[in-house]
Amino acid sequence: MIVRSLRVVFSLICVAMVVVLSGPVAPAWAAGLQLSDVSLAVCDQADPGAQPGPSGDPRRAGVTRTAGASCYVLSGAVNNPGRKPVFDTDVYARILDASGEPVLQNRTRVGSIGDVEPGSHPFALRLAVPAGTPGPFEVSNPRARGFSAPVRTRATDDEDLLPLEQQVVDVEDPGAFMPSVSEMP
Repeated sequence: MIVRSLRVVFSLICVAMVVVLSGPVAPAWAAGLQLSDVSLAVCDQADPGAQPGPSGDPRRAGVTRTAGASCYVLSGAVNNPGRKPVFDTDVYARILDASGEPVLQNRTRVGSIGDVEPGSHPFALRLAVPAGTPGPFEVSNPRARGFSAPVRTRATDDEDLLPLEQQVVDVEDPGAFMPSVSEMP
């Protein structure tokens, strides 16, 4: 009986030490932001996200259009009325085709715009819309939600870019080295 009581007391002490040593954890409260001037347009052909078919440009080697999808850009302005930044902000909207059917089946989250400082800022997201979807498109119920503290793992300055991200950087900086597809991890 005494051994059992000592085990319970020891367990409670261990749990209390873990809680005290881990320090106070501030919750990350959700914050809603206002979106305005939201529009959906076809990607510009100069945009790396447009991903046209194969070309003679060596910087675009291995970057091709996703089969069965067309590139569109959802853009507008996001307003953070608070005095503090909002972190890890996601954008939600219903995008309907000409017949009123949803373009993005079973989801309303269209992408992430990262951190939003106080004030009004432009944003843009690339979307892959299934090829052959009848337009014009209607964007309804656009909204954005973020958090009062970071909730996703942050990349450091020492981390490398993913191959597709590196290709986008290389297109913007023609002097940069571009590994061939066989050299990529």
